[in-house]
Amino acid sequence: MNGNAPSLSGSDADQRLRLGQRLKATREYLGLAQQQVAERTGILRSAVSDIERGVRKVEVMELQKLARLYRLPSSYFLDEEEGADAGEHALAGLPRTAQPLSEGDRIEVAKFIQYLHARRQAEEEGGLPSPQRPEGGA
Repeated sequence: MNGNAPSLSGSDADQRLRLGQRLKATREYLGLAQQQVAERTGILRSAVSDIERGVRKVEVMELQKLARLYRLPSSYFLDEEEGADAGEHALAGLPRTAQPLSEGDRIEVAKFIQYLHARRQAEEEGGLPSPQRPEGGA
């Protein structure tokens, strides 16, 4: 050790790596290059790369910018569960975001939720192939 950098505990390194993997998987799922993320968030491309590789801590404001760009709650990226589901985190915030929706829109959202539930059941029963998703779903 060089004396300048504190040693990482296993859990810190694991958390950083898991966060980076989720950010990278989501970015790739959305078809964004690191440079595009940098341009849209103001975070240096090299910093985006370091964060995704788990070698750099992400600042709170950076995580908020990334979550906003990826249209997912920050809580998904911070979830310690290995198999965290982005959809569950998004649904948790639905009551807050659903308020400006019209009654017709709310009905459509409810129908879509029912469709997703039925599709997931069919996947689990072997009736449908699972769609490609980033780690943990999105």
